[in-house]
Amino acid sequence: MQATELRTSLHGRGQRLTPQRQKVLALFKRIGEGSHLSAEEVHQRLLGAEEKVSLATVYRTLRLLSAMELLRELELPEGGRRFELFSDTHRDHHHLVCIGCGRTEEFESAPVLTAGEQAASAQGFRLIECVLNVRALCRNCQDRGESGAQSSF
Repeated sequence: MQATELRTSLHGRGQRLTPQRQKVLALFKRIGEGSHLSAEEVHQRLLGAEEKVSLATVYRTLRLLSAMELLRELELPEGGRRFELFSDTHRDHHHLVCIGCGRTEEFESAPVLTAGEQAASAQGFRLIECVLNVRALCRNCQDRGESGAQSSF
């Protein structure tokens, strides 16, 4: 979404296009699809780029951009709330979440999507989105001898 489209969309919601909102969205566009950031990570990256923005503003901006379907908010089992760039073409994807270090990787799976569609249909539902979060141990944590019995993060 270009700045003029974003400005129009925000105006329709009674909101303004602030520099902070532009910078948060620009950060997600720069890091691209498949990147998952917490509000704290967004805040730290903006501060690292010498942008003056409060953590409260970052939280409000992330919620607003999620409501506008520019970002997607994810509740990952071990990683807390994360945000990613919204994409219709990348809608039905899943996450492998390492319970040792919190690393998150995306994957797509047609059988998972099919199972979601079948489960929804069997109960009279229409599938809107299919997201699976798989808790596992990444190779690095396995090599360090983590058992997965306790999460270290």
